[in-house]
Parts: sequence; structure tokens; C-alpha cells
Amino acid sequence: MTKEKGQETPALARNRRARFDYHVLETWEAGIELTGGEVKSCRDGSASLAEAFAAFDEGGRELFLRDMRVQPYLPAGRIGFESRDPVRPKRLLMHRAELRKRYAQVREKGLAIVPLKLYVARGRIKVELALVQGKEKGDKRQALKEKGAKKELARLRDR
Repeated sequence: MTKEKGQETPALARNRRARFDYHVLETWEAGIELTGGEVKSCRDGSASLAEAFAAFDEGGRELFLRDMRVQPYLPAGRIGFESRDPVRPKRLLMHRAELRKRYAQVREKGLAIVPLKLYVARGRIKVELALVQGKEKGDKRQALKEKGAKKELARLRDR
């Protein structure tokens, strides 16, 4: 089965508020370090990126995804294998040069890194990360007005 151009991979979890709350400047893909039960739970759709954000450790050598909730996988819990905290920090897997570049951007410009979606690519669970800058209240109102105008135009076209 080949992937056609423009076809998007189905998401296991999405951060729907991210594009509303932030200006997305750049996106990229990273691997995520999960346990077996967490992988099965993510594939079942029991993961949430609603409050998740990425943060570097003290030296900027590793990037962790914090506050991503992965519900325990019930069959693994029944036999005593899965006893992890559902919101434990999960290490993101990226090349060292990429980590240095992102660390410099976040430190100097006052930007943040936020996950946009969790998906399966090439048999592995990946996370789409975005370099973001916070929106002002007026920007959010403008975005809502534009969205309403687009809906109205689409409704009038469909008549």
C-alpha cells in the first residue's frame, strides 16, 4: 500500500487548541519513547495532547513531552505489568543537531514547543511538534471572525 501525495496519516490524538492559541511558525516530526502498554493504549486512542508541551532538561541535551496523558492499558494492568504514571514525562527522540537548533530557538526568541498530533508512521508512533508563539486576545478574536466568515461563504455557495 503506497501513500499518495497530499494524503494525511490518521491521527491517534490531536491537540485541537494549539492552532487557536498559538501562531505556528514551524513543524517537524519526532519519535517518542513509550513502554509497551503505552504503545497499545495510544493505538487504542487513549492518549490526550490537550495540555501537553515540550520542555528541555537542564542542559538542553534532551527534550521531554510533559503532561501528555496516556491511560493505562487495561489488559497489561490486570497481570501486573503496567504500573506507570499516566502523565510521566516522555523523552522525544531527535538528532543531537536538531535538539541544539530547537534549544537555541526556544531560549533566544521566547518561543515554545507544542505537540500538534500523535500518529503512526512506518510502524512507529511519532509526534508532530510545532515551534509556536502565543497569540494575543485580539488575534484569537480575529481568527474566530475569519472562521465564521468562511463558514458563511461556504453555506452561501452550497445553496
